[in-house]
Amino acid sequence: MPDVGEGLTEAEILKWYVQPGDTVEDGQVVCEVETAKAAVELPIPFDGTVHELRFPEGTTVDVGQVIISVNVGGGAAPEAPAAEAAPVVQAAAPAPVAPAVEEEAEPQGRTPVLVGYGVAASSTKRRPRKAAQGAVPAAPAAPAQAAPAVVPVPVAVPVSVPEQLNGHGPGAGRPLAKPPVRKLAKDLGVDLATVTPTGPDGIITREDVHAAAAPAPAPAVEAPAPVAEPVAVPAAAQAVQAAPAVSTDARETRVPVKGVRKATAAAMVGSAFTAPHVTEFVTFDITRTMKLVEELKSGTDMVGLRVNPLLLIAKAVLVAVRRNPEINAAWDEAAQEIVLKHYVNLGIAAATPRGLLVPNIKDAHAQTLPELSASLSELISTARDGKTTPAAMQGGTFTITNVGVFGVDTGTPILNPGESAILAVGAIKLQPWVHKGKVKPRQVTTLALSFDHRLVDGELGSKFLADVAAILEQPKRLISWA
Repeated sequence: MPDVGEGLTEAEILKWYVQPGDTVEDGQVVCEVETAKAAVELPIPFDGTVHELRFPEGTTVDVGQVIISVNVGGGAAPEAPAAEAAPVVQAAAPAPVAPAVEEEAEPQGRTPVLVGYGVAASSTKRRPRKAAQGAVPAAPAAPAQAAPAVVPVPVAVPVSVPEQLNGHGPGAGRPLAKPPVRKLAKDLGVDLATVTPTGPDGIITREDVHAAAAPAPAPAVEAPAPVAEPVAVPAAAQAVQAAPAVSTDARETRVPVKGVRKATAAAMVGSAFTAPHVTEFVTFDITRTMKLVEELKSGTDMVGLRVNPLLLIAKAVLVAVRRNPEINAAWDEAAQEIVLKHYVNLGIAAATPRGLLVPNIKDAHAQTLPELSASLSELISTARDGKTTPAAMQGGTFTITNVGVFGVDTGTPILNPGESAILAVGAIKLQPWVHKGKVKPRQVTTLALSFDHRLVDGELGSKFLADVAAILEQPKRLISWA
């Protein structure tokens, strides 16, 4: 499993496009996987015949694990009897065995994997994983004959080192935890060396960190079934396990937390308990902006482009950022610095079938209104189609979330990690409003700005929010304040 985005540690196999015995060519897409934020198609970097699919659809696989083997060198796929013999060998093997290692000459440089090239060989020694229950080491190679070479993609060769469990055993070294878990511990101020691991092989999990950060110990909740790590089981059993568990009386359904939901939960918990949130609100008359939207729709400059209130709200945000540049910043906890961003990567929260995504428009501050319209349309359609790439969701500096499309007046949004502010747009409704000394029906909306009080003071947050509202009340300020 390759790393298809920065910092991703696992992905779920959504669909296999090939089966054992199929012929594949270099660059052919063999499967689709879902990372924490996007669905990605993986091509094969070899010509040959598929020998084995290591995991069934619906399985979550760690980055670096072998997911497919291919016969290369012009050989044919194994005959059916040979293929059927494999399960027999696996079933006969004892469970607590050393990890299976596809022994080949360790590459000196970078080797091709499913996407691009793998990382260079590292001298860092790592503890071997325990084999999953039911899994067996690869069968020893037959005597050298004219048999095709089986090339696993990628090849993982763990090096055995003494087992150390996070400071809880003799000679323990650095606590064992994945990068996202380390970041979560850092955000919550938890020393990993003091955390008791519950994961396989002494790995600290997110639940361990949250338990250590809890103000008071809560009663331990036993999991209903051992689901810590996926185990090697037949495809039919995997399909049953992948389905939500429904109680016998059908009054409860348990849905595994993974993919987008898992990433969103971790990000929101990390943000809520790291950045001190302050939310301010402003309600105002947006009638003139709504009239401008209708005028732009009928104008020649925006022919073929989507014009809606969100477009002008986004443009108002960009103008307000120019007037209040300190709002477009980030807090660097490690360096104890405030990082001022001289560019705006504008994030737009999008509800998709896979969950909440926040892709961003790169360098939105430099785009004209027609360019911004095209970027917004592409961003939203790509997100709803599930084709948003991990790169499109990285590097955001400011986010807009439009809860008004659901008829909601406003909300108190949680900051996107790494950003200092987020603007929630409420529903635009016809309401009685005092206009030129008389009560008239006007189109009114409410904006809510949440910001990180570590680097955004109340004055700065208030000025920024007031500027956005003033621009939308009098949209001619898009020109005079630009």
